[in-house]
Amino acid sequence: MKRLSFVIPCYCSETMIGDVIQRIVRTVSLNENYSYEIICINDASKDNTFQVLKECATVDKNIKVLNFSKNYGQHAALMAGFHYVSGDIVICLDDDGQNPPEEMFKLIDKLEEGYDLVSAKYVKENRGFIREVGSKISFAMATYLISKPKDIELNSYYVFRSYILEYITKYQNPYPFVHGQILQVTQNMANVELPRAKRQSGTSGYSLKKLISLWMNGFTAFSEKPLLAAGYVGIIAALIGFFIAFFTIIQKIIHPEIAAGYTSLMACILFMGGIILIFLGLIGEYIGRIYISINNVPQYAIKEKVNITEESKNK
Repeated sequence: MKRLSFVIPCYCSETMIGDVIQRIVRTVSLNENYSYEIICINDASKDNTFQVLKECATVDKNIKVLNFSKNYGQHAALMAGFHYVSGDIVICLDDDGQNPPEEMFKLIDKLEEGYDLVSAKYVKENRGFIREVGSKISFAMATYLISKPKDIELNSYYVFRSYILEYITKYQNPYPFVHGQILQVTQNMANVELPRAKRQSGTSGYSLKKLISLWMNGFTAFSEKPLLAAGYVGIIAALIGFFIAFFTIIQKIIHPEIAAGYTSLMACILFMGGIILIFLGLIGEYIGRIYISINNVPQYAIKEKVNITEESKNK
């Protein structure tokens, strides 16, 4: 009998998470070939999510709960849960009911065809404009910057083989990005088309600011291509500046009556200054993250555990 390990980051989902857990247990119980554990990570929710999780864990010892001391974000929560996984197959999903647990065996069956990871590809999206645009930008940037296969979508509902955890849990830096870490281990991936349900209540915890922060986590932690792009843009800008200067000199020689162009000069200065400041900021972001990393800032801090002992932690 194979063991399924569900890892669920939870944030302000007191009205939803209980139903998600019940649906998981009900679905797994219908298949006698699998047992389960459910690891829920409360990311310092502002409501009673932790109390709901503790009540669920009291009823079912297969439900394990981690409670963060402060809000660290979805990917830090996933990393915390991964350290306590004991199953053969890991299943990651959201706490809001939009990832239908009833469809899990479609992902698992595809995984058993020989893939290392299978992610949901939603037939019809039910998400806000910011999340929709953010996802498209994220997919495009991930393909270029961290070598995501072009035909693969990586969403928050996915299953993968537990051997991958041996490698990604070694990552100790304070800016985790799980998809990037998995892509460092394997690209043997597939998609399965699934419906995406409407959120049961509340709104997404991802604002535009948090999405940008997540992109920066992934693309500065796992790719040097933004710095290479900065170099290429600098070369292109220098060439443009050279040709403009050459053209201006020729024009002045041919037409000496032309007055010196204050507007064009200021436009060039502002253009070049803007590019320099943007990429200085990018370099500063890299340096700042290096500084924080070498000071061993933790990915997360666990305040309380339920149904978990240190003996159950992955080594």
